[in-house]
Amino acid sequence: MCARPGRTPSPDTPPPLADAAASAALARRAREIDGAFARIEPALAALALRQFEAGFAARARAELVEAFGVEVAEAELAADWARPLAAGRLYARCAIGTFARLVAREFDRSIARLHEGEDAATLIRRWGFHAIDITPCADGRLAGVVDYVLRVPPAVVAFRKSHAGAMFDVEQSLRHWETVELRRWREGRPNPASEPTRYLKLGVYHFSSRDPRREGCAAHGSDDTRAAEALLVRLREFAQAVEVSHCCGAQVATLLVGVDTDTDAIRVHVPDAAGRMSATRYVCNRTLYDETAALAREAAKEAIRTAVAECAGVSADDPATEGMRWFCGYLLKNNLAQVDAVRRAFGGPYPDAGHTERLIVAGDGIDDVQLRNLAFQAQTETAEEAAFDLDVGVKILEGLHAPRGLAIPVLAHFEYDARMPGAQERAAARARRLKAAIEARFADRVAAGRLLVQAAIRAAGEPRLQLLDLQADPRGCGCTHTESHR
Repeated sequence: MCARPGRTPSPDTPPPLADAAASAALARRAREIDGAFARIEPALAALALRQFEAGFAARARAELVEAFGVEVAEAELAADWARPLAAGRLYARCAIGTFARLVAREFDRSIARLHEGEDAATLIRRWGFHAIDITPCADGRLAGVVDYVLRVPPAVVAFRKSHAGAMFDVEQSLRHWETVELRRWREGRPNPASEPTRYLKLGVYHFSSRDPRREGCAAHGSDDTRAAEALLVRLREFAQAVEVSHCCGAQVATLLVGVDTDTDAIRVHVPDAAGRMSATRYVCNRTLYDETAALAREAAKEAIRTAVAECAGVSADDPATEGMRWFCGYLLKNNLAQVDAVRRAFGGPYPDAGHTERLIVAGDGIDDVQLRNLAFQAQTETAEEAAFDLDVGVKILEGLHAPRGLAIPVLAHFEYDARMPGAQERAAARARRLKAAIEARFADRVAAGRLLVQAAIRAAGEPRLQLLDLQADPRGCGCTHTESHR
């Protein structure tokens, strides 16, 4: 259990499993991302003071292009005493433009490539897993779950799709598994199908240690046991779907992980010898951090291995469970470095217990830019499918933005394979449909200027977002990327 309060780390004696270099690199990235968004409001406030000056629209248009990569029609920037500048709507445009620039920035995500000096992807296959499918909750506090919280290299993450409450679609996850397995059979990637490795589905729920009744998962009523149990059922349903849909003993591995959004400490619900997990049986990294803080490095690693084996109810040298136990230990060790980074940066938990998301990303997720509370990810094919996710996201961001008169920025985004004939056009059509559906669902907010939806597409593997139909919007356009009109 996670009962102990965390200690404040000593600057002179860092814990044995802290990773100062990786944490410093991630902290620099966080400062750059935060700084980019922090510049929006002061810049717009300065513009607002000059909005009635002669020639303002032309000058403001050039300044927005330069500062945020946002091209706004002069008609939207025209202002007079009876119709002042729609600064709240401009904020949403600048937030989307800033996000697009950060995506194009191509941050280095190779920080977690090595583990104990070895290639992490190779190690993970050695432990028996050839691909990882991660489903976190759509809550923005998990927006850094891969790079920051778990510190898993993107090379082994085959899919990462967020859903409110982490309640993923079983049939869609089955299709993801089939895609990976077909590639193994036909191309031998990431390894040949003859190798006895498995596809690992990771379900990630969240909770709050500081304010558990109000700052837990909204989709589960801030009840962490309910969140864990519901996700555990969904993971079992996925494993059963694979077994009944395919012959020859087709199997996947599943793992349940919880994240304390106040500290980034994880709970790993280690499977027992039969592969069973329990919502109430786990290894807690808040406790492990304190227990290992004064140990030598090898002794700390041994303490993790012991805790994992005890949680699984097996001996520390049990060969049947070795691969999963080593993977659980890998996650715990990685996360201890993140727990230390948070405590070292803030002297305890994050100062903000709740939400501070900047935008909503609907459609296909965008993982290139990861940071806690960056974006609420409502990943979906249609607005109807993600109605609950979108409602949760809009409610969260409305609470943040409406008191300051700011519109909610929503990016309706889909990826496409540029090798496929017509793929770009089909992706654009999907993005436009999703945009229209979101606008219809929240028509009152759109009409009042409290919500702005931007359609976007991107070629898989390419950094630049193509924002669509900018000139077609009579209220203005949202980005300088002219290639969005190709």
